[in-house]
Amino acid sequence: MKTPAPLHTSSLEGKAFLLLLLLVSLAFLWVLWPFYGAVFWGAIFAMMFTPLFIRLLARMRGKRTPAALVTLAIILVLVILPLGLVASLLVQEAMAVYQRVQSGELNISRYFQQVYDALPAWANGLLRRFGLNNFALVQERLTTGITRGSQFIATQALSIGQNTFDFVVSFFIMLYVLFFLLRDGAALARRIESAIPLEAGIKRELGHKVATVIRATVRGNIVVAALQGALGGLIFWMLDVHAPVLWGTLMAGLSLLPAVGAALVWGPVAIYFLVSGQVWQGLVLIAFGVLVIGLVDNLLRPILVGKDTRLPDYVVLVSTLGGMALFGLNGFVVGPLVAAMFMATWDIFVTARRDRQAESEPDQAP
Repeated sequence: MKTPAPLHTSSLEGKAFLLLLLLVSLAFLWVLWPFYGAVFWGAIFAMMFTPLFIRLLARMRGKRTPAALVTLAIILVLVILPLGLVASLLVQEAMAVYQRVQSGELNISRYFQQVYDALPAWANGLLRRFGLNNFALVQERLTTGITRGSQFIATQALSIGQNTFDFVVSFFIMLYVLFFLLRDGAALARRIESAIPLEAGIKRELGHKVATVIRATVRGNIVVAALQGALGGLIFWMLDVHAPVLWGTLMAGLSLLPAVGAALVWGPVAIYFLVSGQVWQGLVLIAFGVLVIGLVDNLLRPILVGKDTRLPDYVVLVSTLGGMALFGLNGFVVGPLVAAMFMATWDIFVTARRDRQAESEPDQAP
């Protein structure tokens, strides 16, 4: 078979071919879109566990297929199965909290009234000035929020149950993509890199940035959030707080907020313990929250992410929330990735422009 002659993009044939290339690429993405989440997380897991695959590959004397299968089994046991267990417990506790709110057993306004009565006079006056002593309104808003959150979790669980076939298909597509990306990912990455029409230095820098941000987001933010949520759920369980898995999950999500994060959950509970006479429980929760949960972010995030590759906290927060608003759970990674690509691309552009200006300016005598 004859090799096609090279096309010049300035010619009519070259422009037509570029248009055809764009159309078939968009059509391919459109075909993959129903399972983009499965493909996306398959790629994320492959990127995260490639170092483990490389170690297993060295021990198995270069046998790529067995090494990929063993890596896949480790991912199933260490990551996917625990996530499924936590999700099932979360649904059960969310439904239990929803039923307690609906039945009146969980009276939030009574808890706020107890805290309000225990505050000093100046704090009570400050709350009255801002209209924060209307506990009926607080009860109504918090009940509405809890109800909506519980209904959302229940709806997602019901949707998965009703669409079990689609869920199972997506799950096995993810595993299938993950297996082949582990086994053949290096060769595929080289082909994609060679096909991108950019300078070699720019491609290397952008590729390094993408890999760094994905690893930092998953390994850093998710691991730190999961650890903070697990520690918070553990101390809530030890102190006999109702629905520890639910509150631990909420702490894990709020850990994205700089400085405060999980304290937005355990802080009010500790205050309630103190004002309701359960002093030792409140002191234990405060000590654990400050010395254990609070220090996880400061100690582990620099180790897992690295200070030189970390995005600013406000960029991570805004891009994560925006990504999740657009893409759901996948936006947890998509948002920071888009933000990092935005910053890296503009940084490359500014650097290149500065270098060109420096080269074009004539040397001036001091």
